[in-house]
Amino acid sequence: MSERYEKGQKKMQEVIGTSGKAVVSSFEKIAPDLSRYIAEFPFGDIYSRPGLDLQKKQLVTVSSLVTQGDTAQALEVHLNAALNVGLTPNEIIEALLQLLPYAGWPKVQNGVNVAVKVFKERGVAPVW
Repeated sequence: MSERYEKGQKKMQEVIGTSGKAVVSSFEKIAPDLSRYIAEFPFGDIYSRPGLDLQKKQLVTVSSLVTQGDTAQALEVHLNAALNVGLTPNEIIEALLQLLPYAGWPKVQNGVNVAVKVFKERGVAPVW
């Protein structure tokens, strides 16, 4: 594989952990180029850029997924990644609440529901 692919795989492991490899592997037989693109572009190129730390990158990613709606599977992966890179459940919930006036109640409520699922699976919760 290319250097770009290897760089992307390494960054994906750092951010997402083992679930990233599972996502990439799930496409290898049916759409091998998609697997390669996932490793190379978002992780090899975008996540590897300087300028924002991984926590800020995850806040942007989670926010984007919530505002798009109908992204529960990807949102679950990136909420886990947000926790992996050191964001707290409180910071995640605050970021989702910040989206209310811009994304609307239904999308934010759906995002919070995915966050509740992830928090429960990880054994964490916001502390108010």
